[in-house]
Amino acid sequence: MIALVNTNRMTPVVAPLGLDYVAGAARAAGLEVEILDLCLAEDPEAAARRFFARLNPELVGLTFRNVDDCFWPSGRSFVEELAGIVSLIRTLTEAPIVLGGVGFSIFGRRLVDRVGADFGIRGDGEQALIALVGEIRGGEHLERVPGLIWRDAARALANEPAWPRELNVPTARDAIDNVSYFRLGGQAGVETKRGCHRHCIYCADPVAKGPAVRQREPAEVANEVESLLRQGIDVLHLCDGEFNIPREHARQVCEALIRRGLGERVRWYAYMSVVPFDADLAAAMRRAGCAGVDFTGDSASDLMLAGYREAHRREDLAAAVGLCREQGITVMIDLLLGGPGETPDTLADTIAFMKSIAPDCVGAPLGVRVYPDTPLAGILAARGPLENVPGIRRAYDGPADLLRPTFYISPQLGEDPAALVRDLIGGDERFFGPAEGGLPGDADEPQDHNYSHNSALVEAVRHGARGAYWDILRGLRARA
Repeated sequence: MIALVNTNRMTPVVAPLGLDYVAGAARAAGLEVEILDLCLAEDPEAAARRFFARLNPELVGLTFRNVDDCFWPSGRSFVEELAGIVSLIRTLTEAPIVLGGVGFSIFGRRLVDRVGADFGIRGDGEQALIALVGEIRGGEHLERVPGLIWRDAARALANEPAWPRELNVPTARDAIDNVSYFRLGGQAGVETKRGCHRHCIYCADPVAKGPAVRQREPAEVANEVESLLRQGIDVLHLCDGEFNIPREHARQVCEALIRRGLGERVRWYAYMSVVPFDADLAAAMRRAGCAGVDFTGDSASDLMLAGYREAHRREDLAAAVGLCREQGITVMIDLLLGGPGETPDTLADTIAFMKSIAPDCVGAPLGVRVYPDTPLAGILAARGPLENVPGIRRAYDGPADLLRPTFYISPQLGEDPAALVRDLIGGDERFFGPAEGGLPGDADEPQDHNYSHNSALVEAVRHGARGAYWDILRGLRARA
């Protein structure tokens, strides 16, 4: 028997999609699986003690979705919480511990060493976990396990990441309590693909999920949506990095939903690239049930967009908003303010252009999280030791450590860049900009879109709000 543990304690609660997939795959392979969901536990330590008092697993898998809240200035890290969970489990069972999840896959070996786990799986866990159980039971040829990080005597070893070309993901979605997550979190996630072949300088998706797009069969995605509908879950968020990369696959997924009449029964939201996006895809998305799109806009300055290595330009932003308007799709544009080369002029240009094209809301966070093995990390490392690079922002001393929340804000924005952003926004309620004073989640009103421990969101969902968190916050502002 294997035990799978959800370590994510963020609120509003987010269902552990990867854990659901991995547990379903393991059970389909004939493995007995028990799940300890610490997110839904009122007292996580007591729940863990009860769980392991009645079970004796041969392997314990911990999913680690978020390394931190990826939000400056709060910069809340979850690594110490993970280390505490590993330490607790060590006192309750002698079974080896394996880490996995998107957050883990960005840092891999660093996290295995930091929290004292026995193994880690970088990449997809569905087949890799099954292979690891097989080797522990009999072969112990650990070099055969895709994505495995492990030790051989005194050496730390890492197999090639588990990024199988063909995705084999279960669709039943019955391993975790999705109904409770929907009630407490207001949405459920679905993946239609994994990986990304683009080269945006800041993005860790290619690091965690692979540098190639790996698509699921559209009919399989429709099967999964139907599985969730049977559980009463009718508001979904597509968890792809960008739903329309590639465009044709997005179109095919929409057609699969339309053919089964699912577009009339579900509302769903998606992250999307600004290009490729056209009238045909927008219409198909609307007929398939799309309620809202969050575009990766980054900037409206062509100079900054080129620096971020984005494929779109400012005129594409206006076109994307227009297409959503034509179809009645709510639209958000997420910016990334303060990257290399950002100046007061590029900042002002971006914010003014956002106001002119009038999306329903604009995410305007300040600061770019620096992740290892990304182009941005390389660009900054070329300037010298990271802790000495002008523009690096962190809430810790000593050498820069990317495992800890480390951000970059262009020094050209001056001593108080947050005040500059707020002044440029000028009270426009469509913008989720930097909050003034306190931590983002402490505000009584939804001043920004840091979703971690956001009391306004938690209360809204508790009172029946459903949908993408940015759309719920938008609704709260409209009623304020």
